[in-house]
Amino acid sequence: MAMSLNRVQLIGNLTRDPDVKQIPGGQTVASFSVATNFSWNDASGTRQSKTEFHNIVAWRKLAEICGQYLKKGMKVFIEGKLQTRDWQGEDGVKRYRTEIVADNMIMLGGKGEGGAAYGADREAAGISGGASSDFGNDNAGDEAPVGADEEVKIDDLPF
Repeated sequence: MAMSLNRVQLIGNLTRDPDVKQIPGGQTVASFSVATNFSWNDASGTRQSKTEFHNIVAWRKLAEICGQYLKKGMKVFIEGKLQTRDWQGEDGVKRYRTEIVADNMIMLGGKGEGGAAYGADREAAGISGGASSDFGNDNAGDEAPVGADEEVKIDDLPF
């Protein structure tokens, strides 16, 4: 039996404020982008860096929390799964978009940016109350874990 795993973990900065919408079924969806940086030394020893931009989609209570608390420039930890959607463009060409469907978000704010743990179906998402993990920042008490526990239907996406 073949095993498979679709899990993504990112730490990066928001490139824009989340765009929050209500879809016709009444569910809330938030979309935003997170930038991550990668640095290395090339063959000549020169320092190089590359920025990757990741499209993030959050649903329901997590979407509401992202819309309420996340702002451009903030550092966040995002955990979720990769999903690729396709659609027919107005020009008849098939288009593709790969995004991360978030099920956990932790705000990695600096001092003074608040550290309350926001309740978003945390028990159902497997997140214990008051969870605190150190992701390389010295403010381990400043993270706020949230999650969502329902399956996402690709057809529900409004964008």
